[in-house]
Amino acid sequence: MITTQNSKMNLLGLNRAAMQNFFTELGEKSYRAEQALKWIHFHGVNDIHAMTNFSKTLREKISSIAEIRPPEIAFESTAPDGTHKWVIKLSDGNCVETVYIPEKTRGTLCVSSQVGCILNCDFCSTGKQGFSRNLESAEIIGQVWIAVRSLSENNGMHDHAVTNVVMMGMGEPLLNFDNVVNSMNIMLDDFCYGLSKRRVTLSTAGLVPAMNQLREISDVALAVSLHAPNDELRNVLVPINKKYPLKELMQTCKEYFKDQPRRYVTMEYVMLAGINDQPEHAKQLIALLKDVPAKVNLIPFNPFPNTIYRRSDQDTIDHFRNMLMAAHINCITRKTRGQEIDAACGQLVGQVKDRTRRIERLQKKSARATTEKI
Repeated sequence: MITTQNSKMNLLGLNRAAMQNFFTELGEKSYRAEQALKWIHFHGVNDIHAMTNFSKTLREKISSIAEIRPPEIAFESTAPDGTHKWVIKLSDGNCVETVYIPEKTRGTLCVSSQVGCILNCDFCSTGKQGFSRNLESAEIIGQVWIAVRSLSENNGMHDHAVTNVVMMGMGEPLLNFDNVVNSMNIMLDDFCYGLSKRRVTLSTAGLVPAMNQLREISDVALAVSLHAPNDELRNVLVPINKKYPLKELMQTCKEYFKDQPRRYVTMEYVMLAGINDQPEHAKQLIALLKDVPAKVNLIPFNPFPNTIYRRSDQDTIDHFRNMLMAAHINCITRKTRGQEIDAACGQLVGQVKDRTRRIERLQKKSARATTEKI
C-alpha cells in the first residue's frame, strides 16, 4: 500500500482480492472487504463514515489513507426516447462520455475505456478526436457507479436499473487490458453489481493477441467491430486490420467460444451507403462467417460533423439483413438511440487533450482541401 501526504488510495477501483489485501494490511479480517464493496457499489456511498457496520476507529483509520472518489459529472442530458448521456470529467481535465439506453426488459450502459481512441477508425467520431490516455479502473467502474446512483436518485429506479454493460464507449478496451478486466470483474462480483457474464460485453476492433488473452481469463461476452467483409475495405474503415487481417481474426473468433457451443461472437457492422452495404458485400460476409459461431448486428451509420459517409437507406439495410438471414446467419438491425443528444453509436466525443495531434492534422488537411478547391 503506497500513499503520499497529498494522495489517498481510491477504494472505488479495487476488486475483491485487492480490497481483501487492503484490509489485511490494516490488520483487519478479510471479510471486511465484502462489506466495503457492498457499501461502495451496491449502496453507492462515497463517504467512508457512512459504513455504519465499521467501528468509528476503523472508519477513521481507513479515512486517513483512503477515500471513495468517483469522477465528476460535467454535464448530462436525456433524449426524447429516454437515452441518457453523462459527460464525465476526470481529474486531469479530460472528459469521456457514458450512455444509458433504457428498454422494456433491460437497461444497457455503454462505458468508455480510454480518453479518445488511438485506432482512428474512419467512420467513428471518437477516433477523430485523437487520443490522450487510458482510463484507470476507478474511472471505468466510476461510470457504472455514477449511472446506478444517478438513475436511482433522479428517476426512482431501484439499484439494478443497469442490467447490461457494454464496453463500447470511447476507446479500444483491449488496449487498456488490465484496467478493463479489473473493472469488469467488479461488475460481475455479487458484492458489487452482480451482473451475469452474458450481460457484460467487451467490443474490440480485433486485437487478436489480446482477444486470446482475454479468452483465458474472462468469460464475458465478446463483440467485434467488423464493418467490412474483405481486407481491402476493412483496411480503410478499421486500420488495425492491416496488422490483424480477417483470416487471422476469424480464426480467433471461430475458436473463442469453442468450449461453449451455445455462445456466439457478435459482429458489429455499420451500414455505410454505397461503401459496404451492397449485395456483393452481403455475399462476402456470408462466406466470411461460414464456419464462425456468430450473430450480426447491423448498425445504421450515425453522422457527425465533417464525415464523408452517409447512412444506408432502410430498404438497403433490410435487403442486406434478409440475405444474411436466408443464409441462416442470426442478424438484427440495431435501433438508433440517442442521436438527438449525440449519444448514438459512433458519436461519442468527450473532451480529449489529444497527444496524437490527430485533430490538428485533420484541420490542416481540411484547410488544404478547401484552398485547392478555391
